[in-house]
Amino acid sequence: MKNKLKLSKYIACICEGGAETAIMDILLSHDLLIFSKEDLLEEEILRCRKAADFEKQYLKKQFDSKISVIRVLDRDNENFNVSKPYKEKIEIVNIVTSPEIEMLIICNENMYEEYCKVKSNLTPSNFCKQYISNLKYNKKMDDIYDYFDTPEKLVRAIKLYHEKHKTRSKYTLLDLLK
Repeated sequence: MKNKLKLSKYIACICEGGAETAIMDILLSHDLLIFSKEDLLEEEILRCRKAADFEKQYLKKQFDSKISVIRVLDRDNENFNVSKPYKEKIEIVNIVTSPEIEMLIICNENMYEEYCKVKSNLTPSNFCKQYISNLKYNKKMDDIYDYFDTPEKLVRAIKLYHEKHKTRSKYTLLDLLK
């Protein structure tokens, strides 16, 4: 069962890397998320990982309600500490793609069980490079756009990953889907 995620009127979506940005962009551009492009600060996905940079660029503006800061990252333990005056202005929601976003490719290729056999020796991205022969993947945004050429393929991979992978994280990509 999905967690019920409640977001503020204002949303900042911050992605850890290019692959995460591409995934979110695909979902956003096909209206598959619980928020729209118009709901986002600057109407785009942000690549601002440091809290101090985010604070300087966005939190000095006046908002009439809290900002939900959605962070798409592969670890739940990355800190995002804004200074005291701004702590009450934001609510942080970590969307964890543990161990890596490449798990979506592994699930889509129906290779989750094979990956589990070697996961102590290989990261998901290295597994993709070594075991998925038809994949041209170098951790670039364009590779993700090319691979997930239909939004249905991506949604199916997210659901399959959520089904197979037991996470300790409160929220995953599935929680952002409509």
